[in-house]
Amino acid sequence: MSIPPSQPVTRLETLEAALRARLGDAIRSLAVRLGEVTIEIAAQDLLAAATRLRDDAALRFDTLIDLCGLDYSEYKGGGWERERFAVVAHLLSVEKNWRLRVRAFCTDDAAPAMPTLTDVWPTANWFEREAFDLYGIVFDGHPDLRRILTDYGFIGHPFRKDFPVSGTVEMRYDPEQKRVVYQPVTIEPREVVPRVVRDERYGVERPDVGLPRGR
Repeated sequence: MSIPPSQPVTRLETLEAALRARLGDAIRSLAVRLGEVTIEIAAQDLLAAATRLRDDAALRFDTLIDLCGLDYSEYKGGGWERERFAVVAHLLSVEKNWRLRVRAFCTDDAAPAMPTLTDVWPTANWFEREAFDLYGIVFDGHPDLRRILTDYGFIGHPFRKDFPVSGTVEMRYDPEQKRVVYQPVTIEPREVVPRVVRDERYGVERPDVGLPRGR
């Protein structure tokens, strides 16, 4: 009986095998979708896993491309039953020419926190400041964790799903005080209703002008 030739191993399969062998039980989940690998790591294991991802000869993720925060509070129509906040890091191995997405969830929704990755990849510095500014995620051990996009006196974190679209305060220049002042928002909240076309003949060519209706 002839033995069928073995199927060639793809780069994603090689990466998946290397991740499972090097990180082991630190991987809470691993998914391969749309040509990309995503792993989930527990927050308490993130720093050790990141160091292994950078230094292990079989992985060599030497570059942090991006890091961002996520708010899952309204995910799946509000049916999300896990932790609310997460941090996602996008990694690149120049040597191996492959990429990886690493996700970790903050264990406390009321005070989300995550260990800083600045000691592993210094480029995490401003990315973590942005995630702190927009989502309120604190990165323990960060050398200079302060707002980076909003004003120093800004209240709240504007990318959280429960943050009002109009904000909480507005800023203007007061000519009498000759300085910038803050005041409560004066914009009236309104619901934006998308335009719905109900004419069944919409877009049908009109014989009187020879153009589709609506042009």
